[in-house]
Amino acid sequence: MSDHFETEFTPRNIVIKGNKKIDITPTVNFDGETGVCSISGESHHQNEREFYLPLIQWVRDFIRTKRPIEFNFKLTYFSTSSSKQILTILEVLKNYEDLGGKVTINWYYPGDDEEIREEAEDYIQAVGIHLNLIEF
Repeated sequence: MSDHFETEFTPRNIVIKGNKKIDITPTVNFDGETGVCSISGESHHQNEREFYLPLIQWVRDFIRTKRPIEFNFKLTYFSTSSSKQILTILEVLKNYEDLGGKVTINWYYPGDDEEIREEAEDYIQAVGIHLNLIEF
């Protein structure tokens, strides 16, 4: 008799404390159990691609679990290079949504900074994904 065990892959949590010294990195908290992910603070790292690549891979790994995912962006500043990496994350989420995945994206922006809100609106047009725009 053979035992059958069901296993479910769950990505590990990612927690990165924001750094404002040499390379300015955002605070990141990706929860592999709940599917709630947040990126907040400022993002203008010297090598954005290197910083964001593991985050993008985590999202790709998580959506293989076919569970709902919630993304909370609360950035007060981000560089053009960061913007490209955020766009990649949004494209991955849009593809998942198109395949039937449940995706919620909350985009928080400072009330006194319309530029960050406009960036979100640009993402909506570029990717075709819904973002909940929330002033803070």
